Amino acid sequence: MARRKSTPAPEAPEARVTAVSRYESLAAHRSPFLQRARDCAAVTIPALMPPEGANGSTDFSTPFQSIGARAVNNLSSKIVLALFPPGSSFFRLLVSPKIKDEATIAGEQGINAMSAIEKELSSIETKVVNKLESQGARASFYEAIRHVIATGNGLLRVTAEGGFSFHKLSSYVCKRDGDGNVLEIVLKQSLAFVSLPKSIRTYMAAHEAAEGEMTHSDDNIDLYTWVKFDGSKWNVHQEVEGMIIEETRGTYPKGKSPWIPLRFSKLDGEDYGRGLVEEYLGDIQSLESLAQSIVEGSAAAAKVLFFVNEGGVTSKQVMAEAPNGAFVDGDARDVSTLQLDKFADFRIAAETTKEIQQRLAAAFLLNTSVQRQAERVTAEEIRFLAVELEDALGGVYSVLATEFQRPVVVRLMYQLERAGEIKPMKEGDVQPQIVTGLEALGRSHDLQKLDLLIAGAAQTLGQDVVAKYVNAGEYFLRRSVALAVDSTGLIRTDEEVQQADQAAQQQELAKQAVGPGIKAVGDQLAAAGTAPPTPEG
Repeated sequence: MARRKSTPAPEAPEARVTAVSRYESLAAHRSPFLQRARDCAAVTIPALMPPEGANGSTDFSTPFQSIGARAVNNLSSKIVLALFPPGSSFFRLLVSPKIKDEATIAGEQGINAMSAIEKELSSIETKVVNKLESQGARASFYEAIRHVIATGNGLLRVTAEGGFSFHKLSSYVCKRDGDGNVLEIVLKQSLAFVSLPKSIRTYMAAHEAAEGEMTHSDDNIDLYTWVKFDGSKWNVHQEVEGMIIEETRGTYPKGKSPWIPLRFSKLDGEDYGRGLVEEYLGDIQSLESLAQSIVEGSAAAAKVLFFVNEGGVTSKQVMAEAPNGAFVDGDARDVSTLQLDKFADFRIAAETTKEIQQRLAAAFLLNTSVQRQAERVTAEEIRFLAVELEDALGGVYSVLATEFQRPVVVRLMYQLERAGEIKPMKEGDVQPQIVTGLEALGRSHDLQKLDLLIAGAAQTLGQDVVAKYVNAGEYFLRRSVALAVDSTGLIRTDEEVQQADQAAQQQELAKQAVGPGIKAVGDQLAAAGTAPPTPEG
């Protein structure tokens, strides 16, 4: 009898990785960054990163010094002002070199087409800036920069309407590759059931009704949003209690995701950044300890206690009840006052505190004010502020321009394209270039050096020597580059200047040659009694 071959049991399908499990897995790598963020917030603004389990009724410990909070708020406002100048564009849309070369080859027709393109791009820049201003983006940007400075990280989201929402480090996790590119983000939001989107509430109600359970009417629900990059596009969906909400599935094109993880500093191999407060945490914590000692010691020193010798002739009751300036029986040697004798110690602590405050003031630009108290701030003031920030912080714009400003511009342009407010553009034909921050600072430094050179030479040697040795055409060219102004068609080349000079000379020679001839003809006509012709005739 042939032996019957047994059929192997089917393997159990691999369990799906849920957003909850992925969040908890990545949270282990976030833990040290989160603890450092809480340490930094505790001595600056505790509410920025509260302890785990804190809620609206939690009382936060108040620092004994306000320098930390003042430093974070002061620097945040200056960075936002420098990154997003009010009333002006912080970026330019540049046409690819390939299109420019094609326009040059096409001749006059191509130049006219380029002029139309430049005009259209300028209109797009205005629409993006107006979109930012109309949605009140500055409040979200200010909060984001405060978190980035104090805790090093934050998650900014561009909403479907073009607005912005911000999430702190304690509510999300992320994963980056070795180059710092974001691969995935998992956001955890604890929301009341009634505040969930209607589609999610409907989905949960239908599912729980099928399971014979009651709906969550009063409980908070953990809503997880999982965003993953598959190499060509972003995939997103939301989960509640391990269930995928099918209506929330979606995709975003590469480079146009509305989820923008921010960080203050970029460190290779790390998924999260480190804030500026962490770099000066030693000084801030030392200042906190000294301030606490001085405050508590001052309170003790301010306490007044009188000691009366029980074996003396002075009565405590008489002393306590006697009005000011009264004459009483007693001996002054029977009465003494409590004194701490800590003046020298307090003086050392106060001097050390002052030194630390000066260092922190220099680091966070507390003593620098370049903005006038006026409704409008000039571009030169914004540029000077950017120079001060770059000199003090060293490279702060390199990360913020790449990971903050540019993604915001690209996402808003994508939303405007989908809404039909701007024309769709082919990928690679137009690229946004950030004109605030690092690039603008380099140009500003070049402009200052150039102006100092010319002004110093004119003051030392005189205007005639400067006019003799300085090439005016090269000066105009370098100045336009420093100001980020396209000088094409605006500033004449050396050849054009030479041609204009030759044309002017020829016109002058023609006038000189025609003048005597007209005079001779005029004399002849005058002799004949006829009015001479005018030079214009």
